[in-house]
Amino acid sequence: MQIGIGIGSAYYNGEDWTEVVDYAVNADKMGIDFIWSAEAWGMDAVVPLAFLAAKTENIRLGTGIIQISSRVPAMIAMTAQSLSRVSSDRFILGLGVSGPQVVEGLHGTEFSSPVARLEECAEIVKKAVAGQKVEYSGKHYQLPRLGGEGKAIKLSQNIRQIPMYLATLGPKALELTGRVADGWLGTAFVPEHANIFLDHMERGAKESGRSLVDIDIQVGGSFELGEDVERMVEERKPAMAFTLGAMGSAKTNFYNDAFRRAGYVDAAIEVQRLWVDGKREAAIKRVPDEMILKTNFLGTEEMIHERLTAFRKAGVTTLRIATKGESWKEKTESLEEAMDLVARHNRLRRG
Repeated sequence: MQIGIGIGSAYYNGEDWTEVVDYAVNADKMGIDFIWSAEAWGMDAVVPLAFLAAKTENIRLGTGIIQISSRVPAMIAMTAQSLSRVSSDRFILGLGVSGPQVVEGLHGTEFSSPVARLEECAEIVKKAVAGQKVEYSGKHYQLPRLGGEGKAIKLSQNIRQIPMYLATLGPKALELTGRVADGWLGTAFVPEHANIFLDHMERGAKESGRSLVDIDIQVGGSFELGEDVERMVEERKPAMAFTLGAMGSAKTNFYNDAFRRAGYVDAAIEVQRLWVDGKREAAIKRVPDEMILKTNFLGTEEMIHERLTAFRKAGVTTLRIATKGESWKEKTESLEEAMDLVARHNRLRRG
């Protein structure tokens, strides 16, 4: 299994950017395979990667993710080409639909038919980066604009091979990922219930004459090696409660839906209800320990090896790891621990 890391968050404001850059540079030197940038209402996903392209040499640089409602498809294609150019073809285009609160609240765009919009956007981007004229007639995108004075335009940058990864959770979106994507950026992933994601993805892959082997399955969680498992679990419950209760509206929360499909129906519903009602502490307490332990890499070496085995057997090809630490120096040291442990796990598997 390969290893990926992330920088930023939905609300990251860049105040410790210098330390983040050092973390990324050290990750590159360690041999970490991927680094993903996030965006929602903080720093965008593009500018940090352009900066890191000049500071790193080998690590793959991916948007995790560009929200399709925040940019038109042609601009996404031009941005992808530019980042691929300045990074010496290390760029990976990660796309996703975000959620109604951000799409409608921040970007002023209707959050309707998100899967169909994602599919059309992906088709236009692929056509554009392949050097074709940007012509498209879909339900959500018409290029050139009907009745206008525009004409179909071919982008001037050279054709580049740019992998496309999709961040999807719902059944139809997962089928789309299987049909068109080079990789999947998964979340809310419990390996013991991987089928709720991968069955749909495999169905889509078969429609395109492919299989899951052709798709990089990237999922993961928080890594911390130690004996105080109770503390580790409790410290991660607020983030899980936020995911279940606030990552979307009370009506539309893809993460909550995914955990329900994984068997955590009562907990997911109750945490969301408490969070929406403003009872944040009660929501945090309602998060089951098992939900934290099964989605992360926590505890003793034996416990972490057990989780790594579960993820590998589920079909995961790349682990996206978040490391623990009060400072970026401590997070870097934890990342070295994680990489060493995963490397030993991989050697044992090969042995």
